[in-house]
Amino acid sequence: MEFKLLPGGTISGEARVPGDKSMSHRSIMLGALAEGTTRVSGFLEGDDALATLAAFRAMGVSIERHGEGEVVVHGVGLHGLAAPDGPLDLGNAGTGMRLMCGLMAGQPFDTVLTGDASLCSRPMGRVIDPLRLMGAKIDAQEGGRPPLKITGGSQLKGIHYDLPMASAQVKSCVLLAGLYAQGRTSVTEPAPTRDHTERMLRGFGYEVKREGEVISLQGGGSLKAADIDVPADISSAAFFLVAASITPGSDLLLTHVGINPTRIGVLNILNLMGADITLKNEREVGGEPVADIQVRYAPLHGVDIPEDQVPLAIDEFPALFIAAACAQGRTVLRGAEELRVKESDRIAAMAEGLNTLGVNNEVLEDGIIIEGGTIGGGEIRTHMDHRIAMAFSIAALRAEQEIVVLDCDHVATSFPGFDALARGLGLQIIVQAD
Repeated sequence: MEFKLLPGGTISGEARVPGDKSMSHRSIMLGALAEGTTRVSGFLEGDDALATLAAFRAMGVSIERHGEGEVVVHGVGLHGLAAPDGPLDLGNAGTGMRLMCGLMAGQPFDTVLTGDASLCSRPMGRVIDPLRLMGAKIDAQEGGRPPLKITGGSQLKGIHYDLPMASAQVKSCVLLAGLYAQGRTSVTEPAPTRDHTERMLRGFGYEVKREGEVISLQGGGSLKAADIDVPADISSAAFFLVAASITPGSDLLLTHVGINPTRIGVLNILNLMGADITLKNEREVGGEPVADIQVRYAPLHGVDIPEDQVPLAIDEFPALFIAAACAQGRTVLRGAEELRVKESDRIAAMAEGLNTLGVNNEVLEDGIIIEGGTIGGGEIRTHMDHRIAMAFSIAALRAEQEIVVLDCDHVATSFPGFDALARGLGLQIIVQAD
C-alpha cells in the first residue's frame, strides 16, 4: 500500500486519535498476570498491540474483545501462564518484544520470541544484557537479533542496573523481570523516560519506589486486577499537532490525549518553536493525566532542541523533523542516538526523505541539523516504519509538488485508520496499491 498526497490543504475540526500504544501493550501484559478480571477501554486496535494480545492468548489467557477498544482480560496470576505451542510472533512490535523478554525470562517454560522481517532486524542486546546479569538464559541471532530463545526455569536474582542510555523499554524490561526475581531490582535512568510501567504496576497494587533517578521493586509480590482507561496516544496526535502548526488557516482540537509528563516533549519542543498550542479540560483518568489539545497555525522558527527533552519526545521526532523543515532557520538535534534503533534508523531514513523533498540537512552521529525552507515532491521510502510514513504524509500540506509515500502497510501497527482521519481533517491523501 502507498499514499499519494496532493500538495496543499488545511487542517481543521475535532478528532480523537487511537489509544496509547505503550499503555495498550502494558494493559494486556499486566492484566494477564493479575489475579481477577481487568477491563480495558480505549485499547489500541493496531497490529502491534494485537500481537501482544495474541501472544498472551497463546499462553492460555482468556481475553475478550468487545469492539471500539473494549477488552476484558481474565488474569491467571504471575505464575499462571502456560507454555505456548510454538513461537510467539510479535509482528512489528518492538515494545512488545522488549517487554516480553523481561516477563518470559521468569517463566518455568521455554519461549521463542519472533516477529516480522523488520522486527527481526532490530538489535535486542540492550535488553538481553541486563537479563543475563539477572540469571536469564537467552540465545539470539547474530548481533543480538530475533528470533530469541529464552530458556525457562532460570532463577532470576534482583540486580541494580544503570541504564547506559535513557530508554523506557529497557527500564521496563528489567523491572518486569524483577517481578520474578529474588530480592530487589532497581534501575537508574540517566534522564527521565516514560513511566507507564511504574504507574500501571502501582495501579495493579504492586509497590514501586522511586528515589531520585532510581526506580525499584521487590520480587515475589502479586498483581490485582484493575480497570484501565487508555487515553489517546500523544505519539499519534503528534502528526496532527505538527500538521496544524505548519499549515496556514488550520485550527484543530484533539480530545482526550494523554499528557503524561514523561511524554510531552513534543509539546515542549513545538512551543519552543513558536507553536500556538493550548491545553483544555486537563484531568486525570486512571492515574494518567489527559487533556484536550487545541492547535492553530503559527509561523515556526528553528531551535536548538534541549537534550533533556529528547527522551520525552523520542517517538515524535519524525513529525518534529517535518516541523523543522517548515520552520524559518535552523533546527539542531543532538543526543538522540536512540533513534538509530527504532523500527528503522530514523535519523538516516528521515534525512533520506528530506533530501528527496529538497530540504537541506546534515546528519550527525547522534542527531541531525535541518534547514527550514521549501518542500518539493517525490517518492519517499519508509523503510517499513509507520512513523516515517505518517511524517512525510503531513509534509504534503506545505509541499509544492505531489508526494508519494511507499510501503505504508505498517501504519496500521500504531494508527489504524490514519488515512481516513487525515482525509477527514483536510489532508489530500489517496490510498492505492503499490
